[in-house]
Amino acid sequence: MTFLKQLGRVFRPWLRLGLLSRSFVLIAFLMLVSLGAWLQIVFNIEEGPRAAQLAQRIATTVSITRSALIYAAPPERPSLLLDLATQESLRVQPRERADILEPLPHSSYWNNVSGEVRKRLGNETAIMWSVNQAPGIWISFNINEDLYWLVFDRDQLRLTTGREWLGWVAASLTLALLGAAISVRFINQPLSQLAKVAQQLARGMTPTPLPEKGPVEIRDMNIAFNRMARDLRQNEADREIMLAGISHDLRTPLARIRLEIEMSHMTDEARQAIDDDLAQINHSIGQLMEYARPAGHVPEAGIDVSLVLKELFERERSHTESLGGEMDASIQPNLQARISANDLKRIVSNLIENARRYGRSASDQRAHISLVAYQSGNHLTIEVRDQGVGIPQTDIQRLLRPFSRGESARTGVSGAGLGLSIVERLLGQVGGKFTLVPNAPRGLLARIEIPKVKPQGKA
Repeated sequence: MTFLKQLGRVFRPWLRLGLLSRSFVLIAFLMLVSLGAWLQIVFNIEEGPRAAQLAQRIATTVSITRSALIYAAPPERPSLLLDLATQESLRVQPRERADILEPLPHSSYWNNVSGEVRKRLGNETAIMWSVNQAPGIWISFNINEDLYWLVFDRDQLRLTTGREWLGWVAASLTLALLGAAISVRFINQPLSQLAKVAQQLARGMTPTPLPEKGPVEIRDMNIAFNRMARDLRQNEADREIMLAGISHDLRTPLARIRLEIEMSHMTDEARQAIDDDLAQINHSIGQLMEYARPAGHVPEAGIDVSLVLKELFERERSHTESLGGEMDASIQPNLQARISANDLKRIVSNLIENARRYGRSASDQRAHISLVAYQSGNHLTIEVRDQGVGIPQTDIQRLLRPFSRGESARTGVSGAGLGLSIVERLLGQVGGKFTLVPNAPRGLLARIEIPKVKPQGKA
């Protein structure tokens, strides 16, 4: 378990990367692995010819130097050796039996070089990495009975320097990463467009049509998405027309029934009971229309939430007091958020209406409602509190579903059960959050959280 936890901590940053970053890292990794394998293959293939070329160069230089010393007159040999050392970086030194020898590095490359040199100069030729702690490539040869060393500078014998190899590797690495970035861009661009358009659709906006061109898979996906967006807009328009017609067809006879009741000869109790039933039906129709109405467009700049809530509070307080309840508010000034003012009023009005209908105190059967708005971190928090009987924690998720009502709705208070669903749907358009929690010491607290924005005119 400890190993798995450590492994999870190592890969957690990778899992948090976006699709673009993940694709880039994966493709870049595969390209680097391929590049490393390719370099290894090149080195292995090149090793034999490179060793043979170096051995040929060494053997040719030794043979020419030996011949030059043999045929040069003794008085001219010192000047010849000086020219070799200064112009060709070749030194000729006597070979002694007491020399301290260091053999060549034990690698396949230098083993190949040693074998090729001995093939050309004879098996008795000695090849050393250093003699008497003097670095170089030391090759033995003899003139008659005299033994000598021909010393090459190591840099002189390298066919490709380390800087050259580093340059090739850096160029290959740059091309590999550039290819990975271009590949990822071609892959990610259609998905980014799809994500952007899907967000527009989720916010209730008319999405920008996706381009119906490109690879077959992307083209088919964009065509299907555009068709789906058109169908959703058409279905929404049909639903609005249908519900508007139903509302008109239902409310017209309800008004006629109410008029006939007022003119009829019946007791006041019966008339009031029927009038309450008609009011509940009318309220249910209103909730259905409210639920069907789409969300407004999210403004580009933030609105002053404080002003909207204060205006709403004055209206709702008057209505609450007319019904025998009371309402107070505590609203921080200059709260800013990107949400339609009408949608914000719809959200808070539904919560206040729920508190008025279901949040009456058990002691006096009156609604005591508090509206609170404040800033909390990166969010604006708006709370509607009542002092009713509350609801069980186990019923909260059920009440968020359309057409669901609490137990208190059965005690003479009814509705369509759409108020909380409307709140949650409208908040989803702006990335908000809705929760229901107990209100200490009694009642229910409905809390909404909306991402804040900086006030206009401030950096």
